[in-house]
Amino acid sequence: MSAALRTALARPWIWSFIGAGVVWLAAVAFTGGYGAGGMLTAALSLAVFTVIVGIGQMFVITLGPGNVDLSLPANIGLASAVAMKTMAGDDSLVALGLAAALACGLAVGVANYVLIWALRIPPIIATLSASFIIQSVDISYGRGLQIKPPPGFADFTNVQLLGVPLLAILTALFAWVAHVALHRTIWGRSVMAIGQNIRAARLAGIKVEPVRFATYAFCGALGGLDGALLAGYFRGANVDIGNEYLLASIAVVVIGGTSVSGGNANVPGVWGGALFLVLLLTMLNTFGVSAGVRLLLTGLIIVAVITAAGGEKRTR
Repeated sequence: MSAALRTALARPWIWSFIGAGVVWLAAVAFTGGYGAGGMLTAALSLAVFTVIVGIGQMFVITLGPGNVDLSLPANIGLASAVAMKTMAGDDSLVALGLAAALACGLAVGVANYVLIWALRIPPIIATLSASFIIQSVDISYGRGLQIKPPPGFADFTNVQLLGVPLLAILTALFAWVAHVALHRTIWGRSVMAIGQNIRAARLAGIKVEPVRFATYAFCGALGGLDGALLAGYFRGANVDIGNEYLLASIAVVVIGGTSVSGGNANVPGVWGGALFLVLLLTMLNTFGVSAGVRLLLTGLIIVAVITAAGGEKRTR
């Protein structure tokens, strides 16, 4: 048993779940056990949106140092407006609206890669520049948009099965598919190989640029899907609906054990990191902590968890 425990604790992503459990127990102890189940249900509901964009961000970060998508918040905001305008409050147009949101996000991801590839500028600069352009489009397209989501779609984003959100179940299945894709497909293994050593990957015959293209496009598409789901969950599109997912999408990736230097990723850890962040904010709200102190404590705790659970540091 001790050997099994040591093996489990050696996995970087396990610490994100341990952190989430500790935070939940602290909140439960403070409330005397009141609302413990409801807290978990709410955490699962809100963690879904961070997990979706977190998985996309994880693939991008795994490409190696400097790779990150800073356009996700603007992407989410624009896709939410596109989805709601396409659906027009009609349940029969939900599939079309989701397709439009995915296409919008995909276009953003492709544009990000084109900026990186054509202009030869660092991804952090390219995606940050793209975010300003996307946000400008979103402001002109979506500001003042009062279209509500179709009733059936809004209800779907809040459906629960035995206290577990349906979206959480579907997202867990998607995370499993992403895990398989990362470790069992040519694309996923190529992503990790490029992150470990891009020159060696080229010498091994890996087509680096097509893989990077597919990865940024994949991340963009997930941002688009997230925008549509957020608009359904919160009953409407908003220019600022994706703002909190910039740092959150990066934090859950690193807290979950993915190496910031690339080449090593942990899909399960994205779930653990998302639950940790959501439960942490819930606990601080339960304690009645002010907004400023919440931000300070959240930052300090995230730094502590990243330091403790950042995983094995790769040497070149």
